[in-house]
Order: sequence, then C-alpha cells, then structure tokens
Amino acid sequence: MAEKSFDMIVIGAGPGGYVAAIRGAQLGLNVVVVEREHMGGICLNWGCIPTKAMLRSSEVFHLMHRAKEFGLSADNITYDLDAVVKRSRAISKQLNSGVGHLLKKNKVTAIMGEATLTGKGKVSVKTTDGKTEELTGKSIVLATGARARQLPGLEADGDLVWTYKDALVPKRMPKKLLVIGSGAIGIEFASFYNTLGADTTVVEVMDRILPVEDAEISAFAKKSFVKQGMKIMEQAIVKQLDRGKGKVTAHIETKGKIEKQEFDTVISAVGIVGNTEGLGLEDMGIKVEKTHVVTDPHCRTGVDGVYAIGDLAGAPWLAHKASHEGVMVAELIAGGHPHAVEPNAIAGCTYCHPQVASVGLTEAQAKEAGHKIKVGRFPFIGNGKAIALGEPEGMIKTIFDEKTGELLGAHMIGAEVTELIQGYVVGRQLETTEEDLMNTVFPHPTLSEMMHESVLDAYGRVIHI
Repeated sequence: MAEKSFDMIVIGAGPGGYVAAIRGAQLGLNVVVVEREHMGGICLNWGCIPTKAMLRSSEVFHLMHRAKEFGLSADNITYDLDAVVKRSRAISKQLNSGVGHLLKKNKVTAIMGEATLTGKGKVSVKTTDGKTEELTGKSIVLATGARARQLPGLEADGDLVWTYKDALVPKRMPKKLLVIGSGAIGIEFASFYNTLGADTTVVEVMDRILPVEDAEISAFAKKSFVKQGMKIMEQAIVKQLDRGKGKVTAHIETKGKIEKQEFDTVISAVGIVGNTEGLGLEDMGIKVEKTHVVTDPHCRTGVDGVYAIGDLAGAPWLAHKASHEGVMVAELIAGGHPHAVEPNAIAGCTYCHPQVASVGLTEAQAKEAGHKIKVGRFPFIGNGKAIALGEPEGMIKTIFDEKTGELLGAHMIGAEVTELIQGYVVGRQLETTEEDLMNTVFPHPTLSEMMHESVLDAYGRVIHI
C-alpha cells in the first residue's frame, strides 16, 4: 500500500493525543491520529469522566439521606446500581462521540488500529478491519497512556478481584470490600462504594492515605472517612489473596504481623504502568524507565522528531497535564516556542467525599526545599456559604515563602474544592504574592472567601476565626 504522508502523526487519542492533534491542525499542520480502542482514551471512557458520573450519583444519594437537615422529606431512599452504571456509560459514550466530531471538524485524519514505529518518521498501522497502512511523518507524538498495575498474586480476575474498569461496570454491589491502594483511584472507589453501603476497608502501604497530599490534609481525610464507616489500614501490605467461592481471604501484614480478613470483593488500585509494548521503541533507541518513556521538559524523547506526552511520559498522571503537553508539543512542531509544563503548577484533584485538591509544595516539601515559610489555615465551619450548604467539614491551607511572599502551595479538603483550587493555580501561574491575594476582593457569600481568609491567616490578619 502507498505511504500516506503527514506533518504530524499522533499515536493515541486520549486527552493528550486528541488535543495535540487538534492543536496541530489549528496551526496548519496535516495531522493523523491513530487510536487502538476508543476516542478519548482511558480518561473519557474508563477514568475521569465515568468515575465522576458515578460519584455524583453517590453524592446525591448521600444528600437525600440528609433531607431532614434541609427541611425536606424523602422516604424509602434506595438506588439502582445498574441505572447508576448505565448513566455513567451513556455520558462516556456521548463524550466519545464528541471527540470524533472535534477531530473531523478540525480536519484531522483518524485511523482505528495499532501503530508501530518502523523507522525514522515511519509508522505502520494494523487497522481494526485487518488492513495495514504505512504512514510517514515529520514528527511523531506518542500518547498511548497507561493501564492498571498488576501485582503478583493480587492480579485482577474481573470476578472477585477488580481493576478500575471492573469497578466501573460492577456485576454486583460489594457487601464487604477491600481497596488496595489509597491514591486518587482507590479512594474515589472506596468513597463511592462506602457511600452506597459497602463495608469498606482501605489498605495503604505508606504511612498515610493519599500520600501525595499534604500530611495535614491526609490526616483530615482519614478522620472523615473513618467517621463515614471506612476502615483505614496504613503501613500495611496485602501479601496474598486466597480466592474461594464468592469470597477472598486477604493476608494483610501490619507491623510484622499478618492477619486474615475475608471479603467478597477486592479493588486493586496500586498504580499504573505505561503502554510501551508493541510500539517499537527499543528499535528506535527511545529510552524507557519503569515502563515510562524518558523525556525532557518539552516532551522530547531524545530521538529526533519523536515526542511522548501524558501518562506514557510519567508523573503527574493527570489528564489535564496530558492535554497541556499535547498543546505544547503541537506548538513546538509548528515552529513555536511554548513554555515547558511545570509539574508543580499542575493541580491534583480527588473526587471523594469530602473532595481533596492541591497545587504546589506541601508544607514538608517547602521546608525540605529550604524555604522559611508562613502557613495559613481556614476551616469550612467559619464560612457562611459552607454552613448554608450544610457542608461545614473541611479546611483550606496555604503556604508562602516568608521572604518573597511567593505562594508555594495550596491544599484543600471539603465541598467543591476541586473547583476552588484553580484560583490558586492561576495565582501561581501569575506569580502572585500574598499582598496580591490579600488585596483581592472575594465575593460574598461564597466558598472562595475561605481562600482569602487562609492567606490572611498566614500573616496574622484573619477575620472570621
């Protein structure tokens, strides 16, 4: 078959790949995107979007049980798990179609199939209809994402032991659930199933849950989850899973002692591995470390004309980071001079109940980096809007460099903090100081006022607490 020539070949149509393709086309490049499974990638189909749809259902269910607090009445409150899942899948399908429409609108060629690098600027694609297409491109962008890590002896089977994919389309409602891993994925599923009534235990190998978050936020989250009925086991390792008929016996080691606990369902959320297989990376001389492609700050792989973005290129493993890298790489290829993506400027959000969000350095990291710091805190209980919403549980924490007033980090837990965090993200991007934030007028009554008060607290000027 005759070769098809493009300015830019994108392999993978997740939140990094399809965005890179669209931005490249906007800049006048002739772009093709190759996708193996589904437009929108894991995020849209099996990650960010469907999990948030399911968590929204559990949030509404939780609120319905609190109806009396709001002067309302609701009897015989139940849920239909199949209907919850159906809504989630329908939302993903709608957005999947939307990605296809956007690619078509921007005149991006889309091919469904598996791509392999076969030489400099050359890609061979085995299409889903059994054909082979040979592509040539001046630049190649690798955006193949990642998948769930499987630990020996703890492998998912889709029946008793689930990955995130299984947890999104459950065959049954777990009665007694074990979640292995307390990162964003693990905690979100623990929160969803616990809210719907599963007896939930979370096991974390580190000394605290949500280990990438500020220690104070992690401690607050743990207290809240325990109050909701979760069991939290920190500095614990699941050594073995014995699978029986309708049950799993977990061997959990804590402080050198192993205890056995029985569950009917286990969700494994112990991290991810990059999708590097079958791409021909080794033959091209592209370096891979710990299943992720090694890149420079502009996502260059070291092989001329080949870039890697998103989860494939390493932490932080976030869709918005992948999308921003996609735009940056497209602009580089088109001859622009975009800024490199700064990892510490990227917000992390966890959509459990209560929500958790953060950007920049934790208090410990700021001290380790040699900063003399000022720290401010403000609780939700001191905010009128939070009390009116019936959401008085939470806090906002801000960390500043004492000498320069630089906002080093911001950390939040509570209602809608995944929306609030962007205020601090913009502040950091604009190199805002404490004085800028203190002189900003925040609208009343809003949750955002707590962001102002937290800054004021760092400098001994807090008003409402």
